[in-house]
Amino acid sequence: MIAVLTLLTVAILSVVRAEEGSVPIATAESLETIFVNQFPDTPIDLYWEYHDGGPAGKARGRKIEARIPPRGGWHASSTFLGHEFSYEVGEERHYFSPPEGNAHGQQFVILAGEQGKKDGFRVQCEVSVYSQKSTETFDIIVMPYWAPRAATRFLELVRHKYYDGVAFNRVVPKFMTRFGIAKDFDMRTMEKENVILDDFDTGVKFEPGFISFAGSPKQHDRRSTELFIVNPGISREQLDRFGEESYEQPFGFVEDVKTSALSKIYSGYGNTGPDTAVMYESDGYDYLKKNFPKLDYIERCFVVDELGLSDTSGEL
Repeated sequence: MIAVLTLLTVAILSVVRAEEGSVPIATAESLETIFVNQFPDTPIDLYWEYHDGGPAGKARGRKIEARIPPRGGWHASSTFLGHEFSYEVGEERHYFSPPEGNAHGQQFVILAGEQGKKDGFRVQCEVSVYSQKSTETFDIIVMPYWAPRAATRFLELVRHKYYDGVAFNRVVPKFMTRFGIAKDFDMRTMEKENVILDDFDTGVKFEPGFISFAGSPKQHDRRSTELFIVNPGISREQLDRFGEESYEQPFGFVEDVKTSALSKIYSGYGNTGPDTAVMYESDGYDYLKKNFPKLDYIERCFVVDELGLSDTSGEL
């Protein structure tokens, strides 16, 4: 899947420039930048803004850098720190300059416009409830600028149907719901090794219903597929502990979590549920059926605005 996620991700809160004369100062520091378009069906024309020395001696203007396809489409650009780019969505032009990159001069930018900042992207999951007695749905609102690397990875996995058939393997009332080990052995084995770097802290604090990638204590840059959702009723003391680990960064939230289907999935096994190491083995899901028959499962997840669109996207 998207190997480009090994680059440093950052949130770009694309804002419309307030003054025409506000021009960033260009520096000679090079910056290798990858731009990712997360809109469901809107290609983005990315423009290179210039402020002196432009074509035909023009003092300022813009030229097309690339057309980036939707649903994870991407474009790599060699630029420099402080250079300004722009793109237009919904008749509104957004201007931004990629911030400083990592130690290798690399940067990763999500393009999601005002939708990404205000509304996010809706993912709906159909799940079994009451120990597989019926099916209901809950919606995850992905906020790409909260933790852009995590948001991109999650949307990628949803588009590739990774979470279809996944078990809710750890459900602890008033604490967390954990899941994310694929039903298919080959898929879970491959994706376990496709790890992404941690996101920078953007200041978003955990609340009930928030979703984050899971990990192991004191391990950095090792997020792959496993997720956790903060359950309602959690104590403030425990809630404040989330975020202490570098991988604990929310990238979205479950809508109306208190009354959602999430409150109806089986939680009787609590902390004595399945051994995740065994789940990763070739017969991991046979182990679940035999030893934990009351578990509930995700039947499928999909990006709502992409339902019915072609499976073809611009992902790596």
